[in-house]
Formats: sequence, structure tokens, C-alpha cells
Amino acid sequence: MVLMPEPVFAAVEAVEATEPMHRPLFFLSPTGRTFTQEVAAELAQLEGFSLLCGRYEGADQRIIDELCDGEISLGDVVLAGGELAALVVVEAVGRLLPGALGNASSTTEESFSDGLLEYPQYTRPAEFRGLEVPSVLRSGNHAEVERWRRAQSLHRTLLRRPDLIARRGGFSDEELQLLSAFGLDEAIRDETSSKSG
Repeated sequence: MVLMPEPVFAAVEAVEATEPMHRPLFFLSPTGRTFTQEVAAELAQLEGFSLLCGRYEGADQRIIDELCDGEISLGDVVLAGGELAALVVVEAVGRLLPGALGNASSTTEESFSDGLLEYPQYTRPAEFRGLEVPSVLRSGNHAEVERWRRAQSLHRTLLRRPDLIARRGGFSDEELQLLSAFGLDEAIRDETSSKSG
């Protein structure tokens, strides 16, 4: 089942005849540009945009070529339709708009904002079923907390998404020293030896 061009062209043209449609218009498709946090940030800078969802086999190529300004993909996964993909795009972009979150810095200290995964999060109580929040987070030393968070972010990214570390060209000398200071450099040696062995 492929969406026919006639009803889709008619729908887009009807919208554009009554009010300016927010452009660009993106078709949600596995063949599109992969949707990342960086793409979400780009879209958040626009005055607006529109999304067109396919269903089953997608849409007649003439729709994509003539009506759409580009394609967006959620990644290497195929869905029955683009509706859920559209919700993901709207959610990710919407939270980046000014005033959407209570704290403006919330979007700068999370996974992918600086090419790394976010550090582990903890809350109260300090001890739960024998599991304790790391002492550095309870120390009150804000500079040391920031250093710990950065080290944890680097370490977690290496273990779970080494492709992100490779994409940024590896670790800087300063980052290697930071990992070593928190005893996390063992993972780097393990990762290096597993690739060479």
C-alpha cells in the first residue's frame, strides 16, 4: 500500500491556499536524514516546519520529490507508519524551544548535548537498601561534583557508545587525566586491548 499522489497533493495545496504552511515539509521515512539531537536543535531554530507521515510502504515518490523539502528518519528501524516518528520529532524539538522547560540549562547538560552520554543521576535518600549515592555528590564540593560528572559521562559513553568517542576523535589528554583521577582509566585500557587482541 503506497500513498497516492492525488489526495496528498490536494491536502497540501488546500492548506497552502488558506494559510501559509510551515516550511520546510519533511517526509518521515527510513531513507531520510537520521534524526539526532543536533537535527532537533536545527529544527528548533526554524520559524516552524511540517511533517508528512507515510503508511505501510510509504508514499509515491512524486510526493517526496515535489511536495517535500527533505526526509527524516528515526534510525535503522521500520515502522508501519510515520505517526510515532512524528511524535518523537515534535517532542524532541518542542523541549528545545525557549520556555518549554523550567530551567534553560536543562537542555545543555544531557545526553548528546556535547557528544557524550549523560552522567548517572541520583536523588534522595542517600542510602537505599544498602545502595549509596556516591560520596562526592554528597560532599558539597561543586567543582569536584562537576569533575565527577564529566568523568562519569566520558566513562559511560566509552562503555555504552564508543562510536560517539570515536566520532569526536577520542579523548583529550585532560580527559584521560580526569578519568585516571577517578580510577576510570581501566576501561580505556580494556577497550584498547580488546580491539587490538
